[in-house]
Amino acid sequence: MKGGSLLRGLARYVAPARTFAPHARQLAPVIASAPPSHIWRSLVPFLPAKNSGHISSTILTRKFSSAAVTGVSLGAVKEAVPLVVAGDAAQKKVAGWLFGCSGWVFSMVVLGGVTRLTRSGLSMTDWKFAGGLPPLSADEWEAEFAKYQDSPEYRRINKGMSLEDFKFIYWMEYAHRMWGGGLGLVFAGPFAYYIAKGYITRPLGLRLSVLMAMGAGQGFVGWWMVKSGLEEPETEYAQPRVSPYRLAAHLTSAFVIYSGLFWTALSVAMPEPPSAADRLMLDASRRIRKLALPVAGLVGLTAISGAFVAGNDAGHAYNTFTKMGDTWVPDGLLEMKPFIRNFFENTATVQMDHRILALTTLSSIGLLWLAARRLPLNPAVKTLLDATLGVAALQVTLGISTLLMYVPVSLGSAHQAGALTLFTVVLALLHTLRRPSPAGLKALSNSFAVAGCRQVL
Repeated sequence: MKGGSLLRGLARYVAPARTFAPHARQLAPVIASAPPSHIWRSLVPFLPAKNSGHISSTILTRKFSSAAVTGVSLGAVKEAVPLVVAGDAAQKKVAGWLFGCSGWVFSMVVLGGVTRLTRSGLSMTDWKFAGGLPPLSADEWEAEFAKYQDSPEYRRINKGMSLEDFKFIYWMEYAHRMWGGGLGLVFAGPFAYYIAKGYITRPLGLRLSVLMAMGAGQGFVGWWMVKSGLEEPETEYAQPRVSPYRLAAHLTSAFVIYSGLFWTALSVAMPEPPSAADRLMLDASRRIRKLALPVAGLVGLTAISGAFVAGNDAGHAYNTFTKMGDTWVPDGLLEMKPFIRNFFENTATVQMDHRILALTTLSSIGLLWLAARRLPLNPAVKTLLDATLGVAALQVTLGISTLLMYVPVSLGSAHQAGALTLFTVVLALLHTLRRPSPAGLKALSNSFAVAGCRQVL
């Protein structure tokens, strides 16, 4: 069989009827790129052995980047729109930069937890968007300390604090703010550079612009939160603290920014899910994805409920487990009016709510892991499922330990870091389970057609 007739034979397997070209001269202009390697391997058994080398040399002349999955229709070759262009090197650079920014946001969340646990968040009583230099002289330190001495926190909690003790909490809050400003530079500088180099496509550029705007807005949200703690409490017995609603908004916003950066980094590094090359794995991923989505929602909801535990200092009450004090159901559980306030402002309700959500999340992850055991999942998916179960168990253990030990800074910080770690693993799991792009599904469907499998995905 000669080259032209062999191509026509190949087209009978993979080309849609409306685009089938019966003559070699009609096929020539549309063979712009080769099928992906896994599709080529499925084609080889259906081609005459003596000509396999001929096709390999004439069609597979181009090495494919993992940035796109190519459809194999000879009538109309369509590729998934990549997020990064200019080759594999550019893809790796952009992915590395985005993973680095994700890690920076992760450290911001952990540092914010340490700042809260050391009661440093209200030490700076003013805010500048662009930041500024810290006090450098003794007079400047005295001036900053005088501002703090006028705050409700100093008068009601830290009365008599020394200047040296004030410097510690000031440096904690200053570091948190400047670390956020540093992230802005680390993000904006390479972003502008990669745009100038032409690496970033329009869809990715728009997505990253939104994330950059959200990052800038996070500074305003942080000050909005801190400002609530600088106001006089409603009663003389209440301790000054930031609004739990604003704390939850600040933490949720950080989680959203982190999710956007991490998901985008994964999408740049892995444009198509690993299960896209196998029909059985793809079907198994679809089934597990339906179960994993509500579990991911539970993980996020539990993290947000933790923000209300922190905002109400609920971790310093009912420091027993499994009971809350001496009872299973504490007094005053739903005493606030209107009823909905109990879930956000009532110490007993907030802590019990967090306990129930945490144990429900762990149980749900365990059931998800069991449901996936016998399915033909991609090894990467199985590894992430194992990691999700392990991190969830560790996170619940950290939470119980933090409660029983009256929220030491070390365990409290580890618990907050554990929440974001679990969230990270779940995001990676969902990304690995995601549905392939239309071009990826088309390529897989065409590979099935070559193999004689006509099933529609």
